[in-house]
Amino acid sequence: MILFSLLAILLIIIDQVIKHAVVASLFLGGVKTVIPGFLSITYLRNNGAAWSILSGQQWLFTIITIIALLVMIYYFWYFRNYWPYCLSISLLIAGTIGNFIDRIRLGYVVDMFQLDFINFPIFNFADSCLTVGVILLLLFMLLEERMKKSK
Repeated sequence: MILFSLLAILLIIIDQVIKHAVVASLFLGGVKTVIPGFLSITYLRNNGAAWSILSGQQWLFTIITIIALLVMIYYFWYFRNYWPYCLSISLLIAGTIGNFIDRIRLGYVVDMFQLDFINFPIFNFADSCLTVGVILLLLFMLLEERMKKSK
């Protein structure tokens, strides 16, 4: 459990360092190509959720985030002896806290990763942690279910 707590802290630090670097090196709306036709860094401010839904509803995001964090911390502790769930939940906690820091400190979330080969919303490292955490959690749950059925 300590290892996964440290992982979450490291991921939060990485998220904040990336966001700081983008803000320091690009003007708002600025774009820097990383891999032509594949990935660009574009500095945007998002005061909503995914796809900018519920823009300007910071009080709602604060309440939802606090409740979600409490639930995740509970399950992190509950599954403390089962590493697959601890790994997944540590990614979810890191992503949630990374974006929450922005919302509290700045009033918006800094987004930067733009996939140039597809029409997809610009996102950040914390969003990636959330996405990977959800995918892993679902995968581990499905695998666990299959193992139970095979017994």
